[in-house]
Amino acid sequence: MLFDSFQDWIDEITASGLALHQPVLQYEITQKNKKEEEIREGLLKAWKVMQEAVATGLKEDMTSRSGMVNNSGKKVANSNIHVLSPEFTMLVASALAAKEVNSCMGRIVAAPTAGASGILPGVLTSAQKIHSLSDEQIIDGLLVASGIALIIERNASLAGAVGGCQAETGSAACMASGALVHMLGGSPVQVFNSVGIVIQCMLGLICDPVAGLVEVPCVVRNASASAIAFAAAQMAISHVDAVIPVDECVTALGEVGQNMDSMYKETALGGLAATPTGKSISKRVLIQDIEMLDQDPKTS
Repeated sequence: MLFDSFQDWIDEITASGLALHQPVLQYEITQKNKKEEEIREGLLKAWKVMQEAVATGLKEDMTSRSGMVNNSGKKVANSNIHVLSPEFTMLVASALAAKEVNSCMGRIVAAPTAGASGILPGVLTSAQKIHSLSDEQIIDGLLVASGIALIIERNASLAGAVGGCQAETGSAACMASGALVHMLGGSPVQVFNSVGIVIQCMLGLICDPVAGLVEVPCVVRNASASAIAFAAAQMAISHVDAVIPVDECVTALGEVGQNMDSMYKETALGGLAATPTGKSISKRVLIQDIEMLDQDPKTS
């Protein structure tokens, strides 16, 4: 394991003088028995897939078989009204677009999960455009994001089926926010403050996929989590203190996940999935699946 806690990470870089991303890079080199150049090349490939997912979602038809996903990314990107700024509009559009590619069976990076696959692409593509970040800076950010995910996974969970959506889109927003602060020159304390702030904003979020599909409310949550990631980064880099230490926030994330009722952890038995409309959609999707099986010559 890389670190047991964020405090261990701080202690390591304080003692070694390394930049925040460097222990993660060294860990990857050791785990995969590869050179630094190979690790960075692999991350660059992942980054390119993220960029492609955003571009695909903003260009191609993103209509899922259930009909619940229907080109939200393009609709937002083409809006003539910007409720905040054109940059914010594109952040929302990009996160939606990348996640819709996943829902339509396209190529994505599960970072850390497929259900949260629009958050890092949305945040990082937006940050690169706004701040003219190089691909090398993005890769450093991805290393920091990976370290954040490893610690959350060790002490809580990254899976909606284990900890609810707080563990899935919440963890992805933590990764994105921490990466953003790091890429903008924030201190390690500020990076970890951003992680703590994100957790505080998303603690308790349930996982209630309508019809058991990773579409509603998953897609729109990728957009909202991306906005939270930016907000947390802005607060942290402005020296706003999370007050509750990040490791204690992660412990709370795990505790809430453990005590969350199973109906709110990806079972589609509660929340939005249990509404009258949610049940109606579930029935329709089930009928579609049965009809497809009846028409499939392999099953007849």
